[in-house]
Amino acid sequence: GPRRSQIPLDLEKKNEYSFRVDMRQAEERSPRRAVGDKREAILAAALELFVERGFHGTTVPEMAERAGVGAGTIYRHFASKEAVVNELYRGHKQLLTARVLRDFPVDAAAREQFKALWHRMAGYAVDEPLGFAFLELHNHRSYLDADSLAIEARIREFGIGFLAAAQRRGEVRDADPMVLIGIVMGAFIGLVRFAGECKLTLDEAAWRTAEQCVWEAIRA
Repeated sequence: GPRRSQIPLDLEKKNEYSFRVDMRQAEERSPRRAVGDKREAILAAALELFVERGFHGTTVPEMAERAGVGAGTIYRHFASKEAVVNELYRGHKQLLTARVLRDFPVDAAAREQFKALWHRMAGYAVDEPLGFAFLELHNHRSYLDADSLAIEARIREFGIGFLAAAQRRGEVRDADPMVLIGIVMGAFIGLVRFAGECKLTLDEAAWRTAEQCVWEAIRA
């Protein structure tokens, strides 16, 4: 079979309020972890609040109330609200990256690689709606720390490398890879946002149609 990826996976104001997520449905898909683990309860509560209200619209007392702990407990686990958001960002970027790149078909044609990338991202967006909304539908730049920015840079480097290799093989159109990444991610995020706002169900046929359309936009 094709050689599998050896890429290490231990990767260490767009309007913040413009995305609405069905919280009841999201919580059913991403249940909060055991309440006894206060650190995890804080992270789960913060994730929900950051998606609902944005980072700047969320306060530490609100996080404490949602998590069922005292405000002082948060500061025993995290130095600041910025520390909480960066831990969430790194954790969910690692989760998404692991899902997308594990056993990646590095020797397949670009067409098959793109299909794998798209549908794995779709699987994450469906299974982790809060995580996806948090990662992709907010502008994080004002509070990301060096470790979080480094993870983002490594993911971007993978995307550029994937497209550059496909361009050398004549499989993807000759354009700045960052422009092509913007086209792909703009379409993906826009589709998820539109579905959320319009209560549109994205079934397998819808994801397949969208993937085919976006591939047509970047293929050679």
